[in-house]
Amino acid sequence: MIRTARAAALIALVVAIPAALAAQAAPAAAGLPTWSIDVAHSEVNFRIRHFMSRVSGTFTDWSGTIQGDPANWSGGSVTATINVASVDTRQERRDADLRSGRFFAVDSFPTITFVSRSVVQAGDSLTVSGDLTMRGVTKPVVLKGMVLGVMPGERPRAGFEVTTTLNRLDYGVMYNRVLEGGGTMLGDDVEIRINVEALRQ
Repeated sequence: MIRTARAAALIALVVAIPAALAAQAAPAAAGLPTWSIDVAHSEVNFRIRHFMSRVSGTFTDWSGTIQGDPANWSGGSVTATINVASVDTRQERRDADLRSGRFFAVDSFPTITFVSRSVVQAGDSLTVSGDLTMRGVTKPVVLKGMVLGVMPGERPRAGFEVTTTLNRLDYGVMYNRVLEGGGTMLGDDVEIRINVEALRQ
């Protein structure tokens, strides 16, 4: 009887823990207005050191949703999904290399996703903390920037700009080449800049 009670308690605990973690991770944005990111007027750009210069790129196919009150975006939420095959550095040969297993491995990991855990606005400053998943690896990231403003009307629009820096090694993007005389072909840090125009639904 005691063993049965212990087993039942253990099963209840195993069931309760994932539910509690899911509740903790879920954005507290229920009931807030929904805004759809207008990709035609938004950008996800990245930049990385290549030899002695820097190479920039973007993604042309992505989507995202924001939930939040334009009077103050604190307590809102953000989700975004990027189609990694849409990477564009204005050089097809390099883009094909980026899609390969040496970098993004799009055949195995076709998307990059971001799910916020918190959104905090102080004045015009904006901090969005969340989880970024790339190549099957999920890591916490913090995006910092500003609210550019809200344009009223029948379909209000809101503008944002945020940046962050990622270490590509954290996501299993290990490829590099040692140069003659020392140093490496690629840097490890990737600068991310995101400009968003969102349309209220």
